[in-house]
Amino acid sequence: MSRTTRTTALTALLSAVAVTSLTGCSIASEVRDGLGEVRTDLESAAEEVMTEGQLFTGAKMLEVEGGSVNVSCSGAPVQDRPVIVLMAGMGDGLDTLADIQETLSEQDRVCSYDRFGEGESDQPTGPQTIDDGKATLRAVLDDIAGDQEVVLAGHSLGGLIAARYAPDDQDRVKGLVLLDATSPTMIDDITGVIPESATGEGAEVRTQNLAIFQGGNPENITIESDPEVRSAGDIPLEVVRHGVRYLGEIAEYGDDLERVWTEGQEKWLELSTAGRLSVAEESGHYIHVDQPEVALDAIRTVTDQAAG
Repeated sequence: MSRTTRTTALTALLSAVAVTSLTGCSIASEVRDGLGEVRTDLESAAEEVMTEGQLFTGAKMLEVEGGSVNVSCSGAPVQDRPVIVLMAGMGDGLDTLADIQETLSEQDRVCSYDRFGEGESDQPTGPQTIDDGKATLRAVLDDIAGDQEVVLAGHSLGGLIAARYAPDDQDRVKGLVLLDATSPTMIDDITGVIPESATGEGAEVRTQNLAIFQGGNPENITIESDPEVRSAGDIPLEVVRHGVRYLGEIAEYGDDLERVWTEGQEKWLELSTAGRLSVAEESGHYIHVDQPEVALDAIRTVTDQAAG
């Protein structure tokens, strides 16, 4: 039953209680007291339905600090299983994860959201940081999960934000899946491989990436290198990196770019003592598109372990 339908039904019941209590002065006082208790219980239930975002299915605009973000949820809550939260990469909306969400929701409760500047969400009101991204994620989780446990599955920048957030909320985040997540030292990796004196394709890659990471992106978010990876405990962690060496095609610097990208994926293993790194052999950066079964297997594995 949908949130709106349940609320409407509870309102109707409340009205019925009110009518019954007025149908005659001879009704016994104890019955009136009993009806009053029922009314109180129903009012409490109605309030709960109105405030628990984890009960809604479909898409909605959620008001958070900074504006409105587009949120989508599907699948019913499952007892003793965490809510799966999918997080897209930079330049992508939640629609890029729709097929994964639909498949996972056959068994689990699954939600996704657009960060500011992406998809149907509001444009950012000013410069953003990773901390701002974490604050938005927390607000979304408060609404769609409340005190329920969650598994975060993020691609690219979504993976970076998930990885930075998990150590802050260990009571709620019980599993992580990082799909070719942005390296914790991405800027240093690029500038370390491609010198300022570079020319040609290498120079273009360096200039474009520095501009993007300094806020020249739809989210107006600045991303800084930070080699420190804080632990999120012993939660199940699946780090999946691309296997198709698309970075290797960049003239002169490709091999080294692939090397530092792999090192960045290995760095994320410091998030958990129960982490595992695997390779999607037939995938470029978009693992959930190129090999959706790999992404699904990783998310299901972590969710099952978190539920166990």
